[in-house]
Amino acid sequence: MRTASAVSNRLVGVKLPWNSDAEKSTSPEPTDFADDADESGRPSAAGTPGKGRPTPKRRDAQRRRGPVAPPPMTRAEARARKKALRSTMSKQERKEVAAERRRIRTEQREKMMAGDEKYMMARDRGPVRKMARDIVDSRRNVAGLFLPFAIFLLVMLMSPNLAVLGNLVLLVFVLVTIIDSVYLGYRVNRRVRARYPDSTDHGFRLGWYSFTRAMQLRMMRAPKPQVKPGDKV
Repeated sequence: MRTASAVSNRLVGVKLPWNSDAEKSTSPEPTDFADDADESGRPSAAGTPGKGRPTPKRRDAQRRRGPVAPPPMTRAEARARKKALRSTMSKQERKEVAAERRRIRTEQREKMMAGDEKYMMARDRGPVRKMARDIVDSRRNVAGLFLPFAIFLLVMLMSPNLAVLGNLVLLVFVLVTIIDSVYLGYRVNRRVRARYPDSTDHGFRLGWYSFTRAMQLRMMRAPKPQVKPGDKV
C-alpha cells in the first residue's frame, strides 16, 4: 500500500488546475554563472566569443541597411539621376570621372577595331559575320567607290553642259554597283553554307550586311579589315 509521502513525491512537477501561472513565474530558476564569471563578478573573456571582424561604424551600417535604388526605367530618369549625382560632386571629381570614361571608351573602341568580339556590336559577332567581313575585305568592290563617285558626279552636274552626260554615267554606275553587290551577296552566302552548313545566318540578311560593309571606304570600316585585297579566305 502506497504511503502519502510517496504520492506527494510523484505529484511534484505535475501542473494541477489550481496551480496559478503567477507562482510559476515567481519561482526562481537556478542559474550557474560559475563558468562565465570570474571572482570579481565580471564575465570572463572565454565566455564571450569574438565576432572575428571589426565593428562597423554607424553610418556604414545604416548605408548597408538602406534600400537599394532600382535601375532607371527610362533615359529621362537616367539623365535625372546623373544630373543629381553630378550636383553632389566637386569640379575636380567631375573632371576625373569624365577623363576615366573617355579612357574606357577609347580602350573599348581600340579593342573592337582590333577584332575583339567582346566589344563588338551584336551584328558583328560570330564566325559567320567574321568570314563575311573577310570576303568583302579581300576583294575590290564597286560599291566602295560610291562616295568618291558621288563627289565627282556632284561637280559634273554643276555644269549645265555636262548634266546629261552626268545622268548617263550615274545610271551606268548604279547598274554596275547592283550587279557587283548581288554577286558579292551570292558569293558570301555560298562560302558560308559550305563552311558552316548548320548556320542559320544566311540569305538576304547576310548579303545586306556584306553590301553595307562594301559601301564603306576601307579606312572607315569597323572592325578594321584583317585581310588585304587579293588574299584567299
